[in-house]
Amino acid sequence: MEISLKGKTAIVTGAGRGIGRAVARMLAQCGANIVINDIPGSQDALDAQKELEQMGAKTLVCLGDVRSYADAEKMVKETLDKFKSVDILVNNAGITRDGLLMRMSEADWDDVLDINLKGAFNTTKAVIRPMSKQKGGAIVNMASIVGVTGNAGQVNYASSKAGLIGLTKSVAKEYASRNIRVNAVAPGFIKSKMTDVLSEEVKESYFKSIPLGRFGEAEDIAKTVLYLVSDLSLYITGQVIHIDGGLVM
Repeated sequence: MEISLKGKTAIVTGAGRGIGRAVARMLAQCGANIVINDIPGSQDALDAQKELEQMGAKTLVCLGDVRSYADAEKMVKETLDKFKSVDILVNNAGITRDGLLMRMSEADWDDVLDINLKGAFNTTKAVIRPMSKQKGGAIVNMASIVGVTGNAGQVNYASSKAGLIGLTKSVAKEYASRNIRVNAVAPGFIKSKMTDVLSEEVKESYFKSIPLGRFGEAEDIAKTVLYLVSDLSLYITGQVIHIDGGLVM
């Protein structure tokens, strides 16, 4: 069965590279218009736009800081001006500032919570009104398995992802009556620039704990996001889907 998103418009935050770019590519392949969000000055966003337009997708680059509600609101306005609707939001923008609790600075805590959690709050709030008027929409939040299990050295990151799960379930309950579905995906160990910096010892430890015997790829996440924003999942909301090769069960 072919999944079609033709005529739908998707905003993907942090879409310049990694998982965000893979998600943008996957949705574009299925016919969606793609709004590429990344930080101001991002060359990655422009590279992503070039790639997607070569595929035949209609795109819009909106550089802005998800920590700013004004920026989020501006992005949604520009999206509506160009594409007339906003049907899909993928809250993917995120950072890490790892460190043990005793050594973690207030700035490292604030930066991670502001981008990973407040950023998703801002963009979600900005799209809720137009989605409500349309009486439909799909939102997917990029959580993490550490938001469920916790992780030493990631107090800030795990807290932000646990908060994102709470946000997912709460918004799903508030807006189900408007036919707005809100779900989260919780990736496990996914090969990316974020995980490349880990030591071989840490990577090997994770690898031994994954029943499926491989690390995940960005495309594994993108395929699940595609499912959650498509008509194949019309009866699914408020859920957190683990994509981790069985690491957490």
